[in-house]
Amino acid sequence: VALAVGMARGAGYGENTAAMIETRGLAELTALGEAAGADPKTFAGLAGVGDLIATCGSPLSRNYTFGSNLGKGLSVEEATKVSNGVAEGVPTTDAVVALGKQYGVPTPLATAMSHVLSDGISCAQMLSELFGEGISEE
Repeated sequence: VALAVGMARGAGYGENTAAMIETRGLAELTALGEAAGADPKTFAGLAGVGDLIATCGSPLSRNYTFGSNLGKGLSVEEATKVSNGVAEGVPTTDAVVALGKQYGVPTPLATAMSHVLSDGISCAQMLSELFGEGISEE
């Protein structure tokens, strides 16, 4: 989620777009966690919303910074070189997509970010992939 928020902010999108991404991300992670047996209330606490606030709103977050660099036009390779430490969201994005398939849970945000990381799609393309079909029930 922080990768996508950072990418959007790095590309010049504002708070509303960031909030939309965070909301979709929380809904996606909650649905996936619940399918895997987690209590959905967990995602409303520190482990869910708390972590999103910390990682999606801070330039000190490695995932946010990595995404911001992508949004500014750097390639994955370039963003990796200039990053301070490992952005754990990079290797885990495909794992989230795989878990979604395993549990039959749609993962539109993780899938869109996977396309960013593997296919080099732009921020505008990622947002279109994520929101292009309109807003659906969370």
